[in-house]
Amino acid sequence: MNWGVFEGLLSGVNKYSTAFGRIWLSLVFIFRLLVYVVAAERVWSDDHKDFDCNTRQPGCTNVCFDHFFPVSHIRLWALQLILVTCPSLLVIMHVAYREAKEQRHRAAGGDNCRCIYPNPGKKRGGLWWTYLLSLIFKAGVDMVFLYIFYRFYRNYSLPRVVKCELPPCPNVVDCFISRPTEKTIFTLFMVVTTCICVMLSLVEAAYLIGKRCRECLLAGGGDSRR
Repeated sequence: MNWGVFEGLLSGVNKYSTAFGRIWLSLVFIFRLLVYVVAAERVWSDDHKDFDCNTRQPGCTNVCFDHFFPVSHIRLWALQLILVTCPSLLVIMHVAYREAKEQRHRAAGGDNCRCIYPNPGKKRGGLWWTYLLSLIFKAGVDMVFLYIFYRFYRNYSLPRVVKCELPPCPNVVDCFISRPTEKTIFTLFMVVTTCICVMLSLVEAAYLIGKRCRECLLAGGGDSRR
């Protein structure tokens, strides 16, 4: 992974975010991405290898594992992190588009021409909508994945023993999950941080809407006085 490019992206996201957005980014980077890279991958590295069932029937262990673990936690978290960080990159791309448009305008009209975007990173017009929709999308993605995890793993916890009676198992088979307590702790940690990120995104969206409404009211009041 090119950490220089990643650092540049993070600095760009920080530059164009509000205080709530900077807190959200810190939570995602420190408590979700780093925990995922440093610890979570190792915890789930033996999930299939150490999934033991008390039978030697060929295929039974694989079928039971696929039934109780339809999608790995690690792969779901990876997909979630990718989807939840993409909207922030769209904001950076929108600002870059504004800056490029402003440069072309200056090159065509000279330095004394009127600026299209005096401050390309200021959240006005289309950029305000892009930023607001990115917040709603991030909160929506996190809530969808919280629901997916809940559907796949009830109460976000892993039992020590699961009972399986799917073919080709000869009867009801007991299967044992590797390190279920540790995996449950990591799952609950990721769920809590995801809930905090959802709350921050919604609070930031409410802050942007409230600020915009306040500015519109002040502008309307100033026009009425005139």
